[in-house]
Amino acid sequence: MLSLFFVTLLMVGCNANTSGPVTDIDGNTYDTVKIGNKVWMTENLKVTRYRNGDPIPEVADAAKWPKLESGARCSYENNPENGKTFGFLYNWFAVNDPRGLAPEGWHVATDEEWQALADAVGGAEQAGKVLKSSEKWEGSTDDETESNGFDALPSGARRDADGGFLMLGKFARFWTSSQAPNGKPYGRALGFYDNTLRGGEVGPNNGFAVRCVKD
Repeated sequence: MLSLFFVTLLMVGCNANTSGPVTDIDGNTYDTVKIGNKVWMTENLKVTRYRNGDPIPEVADAAKWPKLESGARCSYENNPENGKTFGFLYNWFAVNDPRGLAPEGWHVATDEEWQALADAVGGAEQAGKVLKSSEKWEGSTDDETESNGFDALPSGARRDADGGFLMLGKFARFWTSSQAPNGKPYGRALGFYDNTLRGGEVGPNNGFAVRCVKD
C-alpha cells in the first residue's frame, strides 16, 4: 500500500529554461530543463541496463514482483508501448544498485532535490500546476496547467503487495534516492485531483518512475 504524506512549502519564484539533451547507455535521448539551480530530465527513465552494461531484469509476473530482493523493471501492464510513452517502472533495488541506474554524470533525484524543485515552482501545494504535463492526465479538475517543461506524466505505479498495476493516467509516482532513518526509501507523488507534490516512506517493492538530475 502506498503511504505518502503532505509536504507544504512557502511560495517562492520559479526559474526554468531548457538545457541540452542526455543519452543513456541504451541510446535513449532525454530532453532536459533547468529549474532553480538543477538540471532535470524532462522524461521518465526507460533504460534497460545499469551504467556498467549489466541488464536490469524485466519482471512481468505479478506473483514474483512483490518477492524480489534485487533490481527489476517493467512497463505498465507489461505493455511495451506504455514503456515507450511513460518510461519504465522500477523497484527500489534497481534505484539503489551500486552499478548505477542514471546515465554517466547524472543521478536519481534525492528527496531534498524534489523538495527544492517544489520550492522553485512556488511550493509543494501548487507544484503540480507547473510540473505536470499538459497532456494525458485524465479527470483533472485543473484547466490551468502552466507546464514549465518538466512534463510529469501520469505513469501510474505497480503495487508492492500483489504486483498489480494502478492509476495510469491519474497518478505519477517517483522514486527518490533517499532513505529514511529506518531504511525505507522515500517516494514522491502527483495526483489528478489536486496540484500537491507529496512525499513519504514507501516499500521497496513498489514500481515507480524515475527522474534524474545532473551531477
